[in-house]
Amino acid sequence: MRRLLATLCGLLAAVALFAIMALTFVDVGGRKLLSTSVPGSLELTELLMVVVIFAGLPLVSLQGEHVVFDSLDRWIPPAVRRVQQAIVDGISMLALLGIAWLMWTKGSQMIEYGDISAQLKLPLGPFVWVMSVLCVVTALVHGLLMLQPVAHHHAGVDETTP
Repeated sequence: MRRLLATLCGLLAAVALFAIMALTFVDVGGRKLLSTSVPGSLELTELLMVVVIFAGLPLVSLQGEHVVFDSLDRWIPPAVRRVQQAIVDGISMLALLGIAWLMWTKGSQMIEYGDISAQLKLPLGPFVWVMSVLCVVTALVHGLLMLQPVAHHHAGVDETTP
């Protein structure tokens, strides 16, 4: 399951990032060589960045590569750190589920109101729904981590480090 999640989210982020790179290359080349840019390139870049960021959230949580304050960890026993990590993952899960619900509601409102991008006239609601779904996926990752707490989720830190 872990590998499937990492593959799907990684592929989604990689495709979006590649699209940004290709779009930027064509846009800059068009401006320099043909004195014209790709219509809506800024909008597309912004929307693709949303995909990159939100597809990366589950990966960051899964790998424990988020920002961590661990200055006091050397004085806290591993058992206490496990409980602390389970609590942090639980709070993160609840917060992400709340954010996902708000985003889903907002995406539905945007579709109902007919919100579209300024230049390309793309509907914005589905992008907000994608953000919501990826927040739910990240929340599920934190839920799984909460059920199997370790003293450290972040990469490169050994469980036995004093």
